[in-house]
Amino acid sequence: MGWIAAGADYEVSLDHRKVIVRTAAGKPLKSMPKAIKDHEAVVGLRQLLEWLKRHEATCRAEVERWMIRSLPVPAAVIAQVWLDEAWRAALRDLVIVPVDDKGEWDVATAGLLRDAGTDTGLGVVDLDGESTRIMAESVAIPHPVRLPDLADLREFAADLGVEQGTLQLFREVWHKPADPAEQERELSRYGGAAFKELRHVQSRATSAGYRVQGGTVVCRIWEDGRTAVASVWIGDGDPGYETETSGLSFTDAAGEQLSTADVPAVAWSEGLRMAAHLHAGRVVEETATR
Repeated sequence: MGWIAAGADYEVSLDHRKVIVRTAAGKPLKSMPKAIKDHEAVVGLRQLLEWLKRHEATCRAEVERWMIRSLPVPAAVIAQVWLDEAWRAALRDLVIVPVDDKGEWDVATAGLLRDAGTDTGLGVVDLDGESTRIMAESVAIPHPVRLPDLADLREFAADLGVEQGTLQLFREVWHKPADPAEQERELSRYGGAAFKELRHVQSRATSAGYRVQGGTVVCRIWEDGRTAVASVWIGDGDPGYETETSGLSFTDAAGEQLSTADVPAVAWSEGLRMAAHLHAGRVVEETATR
């Protein structure tokens, strides 16, 4: 962007999401002079930076929601928001899959999103490394647990040096075991995580975007037309008290317990991802060595 006058002696602008300043004669300065720290031009640019940060976070959250739900997204919508740098950063290089008018995915023609236009469709790099365009009216942004040959896709993306603004291909995934007994063991796998203070696990949960409700960390997943709620009990009461987490459980939208067989694939993966994240912040006792 251009330069804005900040008093008679200075001009300010933005560069790489930072407010920069120069003299009226054009000499760059390393720091903001005290005389203009509270000038309306400087304050306005800082407020703009804060808005941009919130906008970027909103875009990433919305794209992640599209991915977790794996629902068809109109290609026209992607083409419209592509003009916005924040949306483009959140969408670029995600694996997209054409969806036909019956809702079926054409995984064979999936590709990494590189461009979008209202009249030209969605430009992708296909899984053979060729540039092509998807002209379908709708596409899906699949959750990685739903992608066949995920390991091959990750290797392909790594070879291309792909860095996704929204974590998709390299998102941690947990596939539900076929054996019911193993499913039950997975639910308790990340339980028993000890924290010296309740506030520590509360903060860990909220900073990762999870909700804390009445002593429970929850993650709500809408999948295949229904809601599954993953929950981990972390304790309530004085936030300075020691606490220990429970294992993972799943309920429906009404709070009724779901059997492991009824938990769909994405909800299972995202629930285990939440439980593993909480568990990773636990107090680890050091083992004495001789």
